[in-house]
Amino acid sequence: MNSTQAWVSYLSKVELPVLANTLRQINELTDSRNSTVNELANVILNDAQLTSQVLRLSNTVFYNQTRTQVSTVSRAITLIGFDAVKSMAISSLIVDTLLKRNDRPHLLRCLARAIHAAVQARCLMPKRTEHALEEVFIGALLMNIGELAFWSCETDQATELEERLRLDEPPVEAQKAVLHTTFTEITRGLVEAWSLGPFIREVVAPGKANSMASSLVRNTVEMATVSEHGWSGPEMDKVLERLSADVGESPAAIRDQLKVNAQEATKVAVSLGIPQVTALLPGNQESAAGHGAEAPVMDPALQLQILRDLTHTLAEKPDINEVCQLVIEGIHRAIGMQRVALLMSDRTGQDLIPKKVGGRGTEEWREHLIIHKDGTGPLGELLPHGTCAIYKPGKQAGGVPYDRWLGKVPALVGSLTAKGRLVGLFYADNAAAGYVPSEQQLAAFAHFIQNAQLCLTLLTTNH
Repeated sequence: MNSTQAWVSYLSKVELPVLANTLRQINELTDSRNSTVNELANVILNDAQLTSQVLRLSNTVFYNQTRTQVSTVSRAITLIGFDAVKSMAISSLIVDTLLKRNDRPHLLRCLARAIHAAVQARCLMPKRTEHALEEVFIGALLMNIGELAFWSCETDQATELEERLRLDEPPVEAQKAVLHTTFTEITRGLVEAWSLGPFIREVVAPGKANSMASSLVRNTVEMATVSEHGWSGPEMDKVLERLSADVGESPAAIRDQLKVNAQEATKVAVSLGIPQVTALLPGNQESAAGHGAEAPVMDPALQLQILRDLTHTLAEKPDINEVCQLVIEGIHRAIGMQRVALLMSDRTGQDLIPKKVGGRGTEEWREHLIIHKDGTGPLGELLPHGTCAIYKPGKQAGGVPYDRWLGKVPALVGSLTAKGRLVGLFYADNAAAGYVPSEQQLAAFAHFIQNAQLCLTLLTTNH
């Protein structure tokens, strides 16, 4: 058994069996008469997280030009099309499954590239049948599935490879030294093992591309990596020449189009629930070098919707649980903060402990997270002075053993008081994406917290 085969079976059977099976199931459903809309809808509805992601994507302009609100999966399939919903399901699955397992910077960067390349391929594809558009989208998304799968696993090899790449060892040599194979070989193996379909097999096959579509996919994937250093330069010019041959437009026209499409990629990344990827997309890199990356775009419509729901809940019979759940959802989805927690006083009244948490990687918080109200301990710095603030960690910021980002990354914090005493705290951060939240994010955060505060005040004055 060679190493490629060993990795393929390890990733398929030990690490990612559920992902492998669901992708296989989705890929076997083609839009033919014998595989009905219902079968696709059922695969998606089996997974609550996947259902909500697909519905969110169905209401973005990228997929839904008509702007008709979609609220069920089967309606999405009829309105937006079988292939488009299939491609949303695949991208949501990949992102969710991999990020639940890990938030390594390498994984985030690979996901950023994959989403960027997929959006670019779909936007550049000249022959616009729906099937062809989604085929190139998924082709570009999965072209480096071996690398994505590898970085999502906590293995000794991942740690070792990370170390070698940090010392600037050439990537392919480092892969061979640590894995005894390459990501490209692992990808080819997974494409077979997970039955990802003939088009992706063609994209990852060695040798020259044998169709315009597979050439376009290969070139957009390369462009996504090159563009991290900006839109110009000798390497970019070479890729533009090749894209120009694929698409039949001048390199200059394509460069302009790429910049517009990159904005679209940012929105798709936010809809997929990975706002931290936006900091890794081209155009956001310059700011990343100087001042920490830019905060992601917020969703004002969703913000308004949640604020309306809050007003409605407060007007009826204020229920602190329901209000706080809405506030957490607002901070997470509308403001684009990746991880959110509400802490409330414990029995002693000395400490704040988690009451609700949301977002990836917050499971450990339920057990371990404690903030002392007197400001001592590793997370004492998080107590806001005033009602709401942006927490910026100092150079000496202490961390905690159960989470690699808490206390070490910028965050939004806001307090809840009852009769002048501190009784609760909202905390939100973006884990691995180390940008400082924007003033707009702070303002929206404060707005949500005011609602929770109002509810608490109403309840304490009525008692």
